[in-house]
Amino acid sequence: MPTVLTTRGLLLDMDGTLVDSDAVVERLWRAWGEAHGVPAERVLAVVHGRQGYATMAELLPERPMEQNHADNARMLAEETRDVDGVVAIPGAHRFLTALETGALPYALVTSADLALATARMTAAGLRLPDIRITAESVGASKPDPEGFLKGAAALGLEPADCVAFEDSAAGITAALAAGMRVVGVGPRAAALGPTVAVPTLEHVTVAPAADGAGLTLTLRPEASGEPGRDQSRDRDRADDTAGDRTQPTMAS
Repeated sequence: MPTVLTTRGLLLDMDGTLVDSDAVVERLWRAWGEAHGVPAERVLAVVHGRQGYATMAELLPERPMEQNHADNARMLAEETRDVDGVVAIPGAHRFLTALETGALPYALVTSADLALATARMTAAGLRLPDIRITAESVGASKPDPEGFLKGAAALGLEPADCVAFEDSAAGITAALAAGMRVVGVGPRAAALGPTVAVPTLEHVTVAPAADGAGLTLTLRPEASGEPGRDQSRDRDRADDTAGDRTQPTMAS
């Protein structure tokens, strides 16, 4: 059965939520782990959702934080240059188009800095939201709720009036700590305690609320016989190339 949520604004994570960057993230962080003697499985267990320096601090707790920040600056530059394999999450084009066409309130809340966010959104063929909270905007990485609290403030809303879209343990923890309901997106999210989970953004319909204040989300669980992630992504990109033929208030 679908789940229906009414909210006044959305706060959207980027990696794993709007953009599938797993290939490059795992490629570069595996190399980082090998260079620092950290097994790949330990690296990949904590890297998603956090700023790089916070991942490094988790994995190398004895290392000075200044060194983590310097190392993170190098990693950010490398990640920004390498967008090989970065694509949109299935349904992301329609989802963002529905928000933009309907003038519905939303903001990006990402652990990437602005340069990296711009590179990955561009590579995925997605427009960077006008309102965004990036790494430069906060003093603490997810799972700290600072980014989501700042995102709500940027929309002029109370945290409880927002719904966050997230995929990672760090991100879901941060959004819940900020007092928001959370839509988990993708295969990692369902087991991490979000309010509700969907396989991709193809399973989300967004429309203006009946009273004109905010929006209504209809969230559908995956049905048997539906296409897999790779097939869905290919179909979504093909549809977007041909032009958006859906109603402007739909993201499905």
